[in-house]
Amino acid sequence: MTTQTRHPVHPDFARTMTSAQLREHFLIEDLFRRGEARLVYSHHDRMIVGGVAPVGATVEISHVPQTGTESLLDRREVGIACVQGAGEVRAAGQAHAMADGDMLYVGMGAGPLSFSGEGARFYLVSAPAHRACPTRHIRIEDAAQVALGSTESSNERVIYQFIHPAVVETCQLVMGMTRLGKGSVWNTMPAHLHDRRSEVYFYRDLAEGHRVFHFMGEPQETRHLVVANHQAVIAPSWSIHAGAGTASYSFIWAMAGDNIDYKDVEMVEIGEMK
Repeated sequence: MTTQTRHPVHPDFARTMTSAQLREHFLIEDLFRRGEARLVYSHHDRMIVGGVAPVGATVEISHVPQTGTESLLDRREVGIACVQGAGEVRAAGQAHAMADGDMLYVGMGAGPLSFSGEGARFYLVSAPAHRACPTRHIRIEDAAQVALGSTESSNERVIYQFIHPAVVETCQLVMGMTRLGKGSVWNTMPAHLHDRRSEVYFYRDLAEGHRVFHFMGEPQETRHLVVANHQAVIAPSWSIHAGAGTASYSFIWAMAGDNIDYKDVEMVEIGEMK
């Protein structure tokens, strides 16, 4: 297991960054290596973002030095998504058989996590927790669904709320997936801000050779990242988070912070962006 630390970035500094510097601080390019767990500890709301690609043997996540605890979940909760193939996740002595598109919420105090499954890929996001909530395996048919957008604006999409107050109880972590309709390429436009929480985007279902142009930065100081399949972007609370792809795609969003009310956002008019 490897863990990288990412420190907070002030928006004044982000305005001066080159493309390479933006990628270094906000883009997570190398989440999956066969037989490994790879984690990024972000100081934006203390979220941990990770990828696990088990091969023949089981991959375990337990002690993560950056948390300062004996085991990862001693004072944390975690959401785990199966993003390729099928496999098994063990937590708190229970085995959960996961297929592509499933998510698993694991509450504080569940102990080590173990992953298995030849060809499987698991994506995870963890946030600090103050109490234990029940572990729950959520399939896509169990998720709450919200249809948005239109074909005329190239943003027809369905939001699947997996780890969300409408579906499962958590401390602060919310997580789900947005799937764009055929021929749609825009996500989360018009853009918005939520000053009370940070967010992470994980892009998936993007065909070989295609990319998503992820827009970030302050509304009047926008920047962009060119993102490939199975890469993630850290979106600080001061940054917009929207994107347009060269082909249709899906993405997994996860948030942590003070407020999990979806209406607690500041909308940004398209004509005001620069």
